[in-house]
Amino acid sequence: MIHKSYSEIKSGLSKKEFTSLELINAYLDRIKSVDDSIKAFLSIDPEKIREAASASDKRRAEGKELSEFDGIPIGIKDNICINGEKTTCGSKILENFISPYDATVIQKLKSKGFILFPRLNMDEFAMGSSTENSSFQITRNPFDLMRIPGGSSGGSAASVAASMLPISLGSDTGGSIRQPAALCGIFGLKPTYGRVSRYGLVAYASSLDQIGPFSNDIQGISDILSVISGKDENDSTSAKISSYESISLNDSIDVKGLKIGIMPESERSSWQEDVQKKYSEILAKLKELGASLVELDFSLHHYSIPIYYIIATAECSSNLSRFDGIRYGYRNEEAKKLEDLYTSTRTKGFGKEVKRRILLGTFSLSSGYYDAFYGQAQKARVLIRNSYIEFFKKVDLILQPTSPTTAFKIGEKTKDPIQMYKADILTTSVNLAGLPAISIPGGLDSNKLPIGLQITGNFFEEGKILSLAKALGEMSETKIELPKVIQ
Repeated sequence: MIHKSYSEIKSGLSKKEFTSLELINAYLDRIKSVDDSIKAFLSIDPEKIREAASASDKRRAEGKELSEFDGIPIGIKDNICINGEKTTCGSKILENFISPYDATVIQKLKSKGFILFPRLNMDEFAMGSSTENSSFQITRNPFDLMRIPGGSSGGSAASVAASMLPISLGSDTGGSIRQPAALCGIFGLKPTYGRVSRYGLVAYASSLDQIGPFSNDIQGISDILSVISGKDENDSTSAKISSYESISLNDSIDVKGLKIGIMPESERSSWQEDVQKKYSEILAKLKELGASLVELDFSLHHYSIPIYYIIATAECSSNLSRFDGIRYGYRNEEAKKLEDLYTSTRTKGFGKEVKRRILLGTFSLSSGYYDAFYGQAQKARVLIRNSYIEFFKKVDLILQPTSPTTAFKIGEKTKDPIQMYKADILTTSVNLAGLPAISIPGGLDSNKLPIGLQITGNFFEEGKILSLAKALGEMSETKIELPKVIQ
């Protein structure tokens, strides 16, 4: 049962082939069996989850189910607030914080009867590309336990990849859904900025953050997006646009005549050889099927990493100033003066990477440097956005690898932050522009590690992205075998 796709689970519940409680018990057994090796979950409350499943079964038995999704389990990243649950953001400074309210996406999931599985591990305050920056544990890639699952939503991705859940929620600031989805061989969508409310998502960089779904099939992405999208009065940045309507993806998609933007040969030399090969194979298949491949000029996007790390760190410096040891979260009771309280609380409460980014952001915003760094980065961000606007005058969609490499080994890049930051070279520009993009499984490298393909679309064109994702999934379908310890 645990190895069923999201679509099979949804159908099985509808046809009463199994109950929600039977399904949930199977997943809880799976978590108990393999999560000691993977460490995707920070905590879990089996009895509370079973109670919710039993309530769902009772509703279905009485013909009063809340929706077609009633009783389906979904994992929740540890930076999305759930009333009465811990929300730590993978940080010691919030180790004992209990959320007093539900995020808007949580309200929507509850209203449809989803069974919530909190709390999934993450890089502290979503700052990282490997889930090695969690204050509590390192999450491991289900396909090679010596490698990272990606980040910052590593727990969300690993839980789905290891069949501990069929779907989960993460957040994406510079690639934190797409990159772990790629490295774990599953589907992960970053919606258009404003498509999904950020209310109740603990902020890292407010102009970049977006909540999105992971799934073990493409229909799960479409369905979850339809549930969590829509205008929210609690989030002034949520778009005044009708909610996304889930589409049926049962039929094959004809790509003939589709104009697809691609990376020029000159841009591919820095990628892992296996990634280059798989990308070329997919492009050849698309061309054979009648798609028009259009080379685009990505030269401006070489600056996306420095632009991103100025804007994101500046916003994190501002957002994390609320963690002062006074209002909530960890507090150093030994401090004698107010300044000492601030200093000692943040010194002990924040991890190394979070401190690094706060310092970088504070410097960028400081007197005498604001215009030279933050101001210039915002101007350059407009150029990135405008480049995409020009791209979509020429093409329908853009196809790239999600990551220039497959999963690297734990500890391999922790001593060199710049190399770690470069892991997001193909994803950050999408966040800077506010566009939607999905990572889909694209096959395996020579070490049998997953390769991800990224499809980027124009603003609010998630439906078009998912249609191509379905077609590409059929082209690159490869059986991925988990190691024996995880099977």
